[in-house]
Amino acid sequence: MLAAVALVGLVARPGPIAGWFGDDPATPAPVATTPDPAPTPVLVAAAGQGDAPNEAAVKEALDPLVNSSALGSTVHVSVLDVSSAQVLYAKNADIPTTPASTTKLLTAVTALAARGPAYRLATRVVAGEKPGEVVIIGGGDPTLAINAKGQFPGAARLDKLAAQVKKAMGDTPITRVTVDISLFSGSDTAVGWDSSDISPNGQVARIQALMTNAGRITPVHNETGGDPRFSDPAMAAGRAFANQLGVASEKVRKGTAPAAAGDTASASASAPASAPATGEITAGQELGKVESPPLVQVLDWMLQQSDNTIAETMGRQVALAAGDEASFDGTAEAMINKLRELGLNGDEADLYDASGLSRHNGISPSLLVQTLALAAGGTKPELSAMFNGLPVAGWSGTLRTRFATPSPNQAAQGVVRAKTGTLSGVNTLAGVLVTKDGRVLAFAIMASATSDSSTAKAALDKVAARLVACGCS
Repeated sequence: MLAAVALVGLVARPGPIAGWFGDDPATPAPVATTPDPAPTPVLVAAAGQGDAPNEAAVKEALDPLVNSSALGSTVHVSVLDVSSAQVLYAKNADIPTTPASTTKLLTAVTALAARGPAYRLATRVVAGEKPGEVVIIGGGDPTLAINAKGQFPGAARLDKLAAQVKKAMGDTPITRVTVDISLFSGSDTAVGWDSSDISPNGQVARIQALMTNAGRITPVHNETGGDPRFSDPAMAAGRAFANQLGVASEKVRKGTAPAAAGDTASASASAPASAPATGEITAGQELGKVESPPLVQVLDWMLQQSDNTIAETMGRQVALAAGDEASFDGTAEAMINKLRELGLNGDEADLYDASGLSRHNGISPSLLVQTLALAAGGTKPELSAMFNGLPVAGWSGTLRTRFATPSPNQAAQGVVRAKTGTLSGVNTLAGVLVTKDGRVLAFAIMASATSDSSTAKAALDKVAARLVACGCS
């Protein structure tokens, strides 16, 4: 049941219980290398329980709330009973509208479908063409840390990578660091982004294949005060790596890794690791490698914190898995194609990025609820891993302070899991919930002409809370 899903989230100590155990959240937790995490059929046990809601009763309950002036003049809504696949409520449901961060639901599902929950992102170092040159190859891991004080627990670390490289180089002095970010291509910012989104607001970093702490200058997530990012995350990471090696910052440059001996294609972050050589170091020889936590854990952070940078790099994985160009355009095409492969209506998505920061994005609420229902239905259990990362009402992530205060909405605390979305004039909420009769519903509420974000969020919460309280059978 959904309540069981909420308990799974307690492993990460989210929301109100953060800090109860006295441990430092900046201290990385151990990363288990075996066994790899297995997907869990989340929500399957709840499917089919209780009486199915009646469409007319749901309409009577929701119409006054959906028509609230707080949601503006244009509202798009879809509500679906997961077990029966019956549409219980629809208003402009098939018309794409600005999704904001609910875009990340599609990113999570397509990334899990493309790579699987256990996939890990590798950051590698190989020997360069010149003696003493080492090349760090970005593998698209946005959670990479410099040392033990990284933002993301259990992240791969540059200091550990540097230790491997020093050992592999032996007596050969390291004199130069080359940064290879060729895994990603095209512009590093999307159409529809504002320059202020990077700095000083820090909503996102420039999307490059190498960065630390999702491009943040300070490895601390700051949801309201801004998270300033490096203007060139890859070079900042390269200099941090050089510092670990004892190489001066001026000896860091961008370039491309040489092919390993016997390779027919140039080395890249997606290529298999070459076997360590003995004796003389040759160009392209692998000197070290560190790997991210499993993809499902990275997606948990993306959804809980609504991290735009992680979302963009996860979207790139969908493109790479399909053999497409890892650019904004390539990612959008690959994500839509993956949705179609899953049997979803990709025509109801028009994507310019994978995070929802671009105002040019359009997604219909019908597509969002169908995606959620597919993940919750149990036919593709690898997709259900996304629910562990969805914020819980009044408990964790971007919903930690919502549904929590004494009010009619508080009945939904702990039984709504949803992704929020906020842009100026845009407020959205999409996720799953369990009604008082035990039915699992998927819902999406998207308001695109709001005047006050606080009142709009409260109005969205009222809709979800009403669905929880209304048996409507």
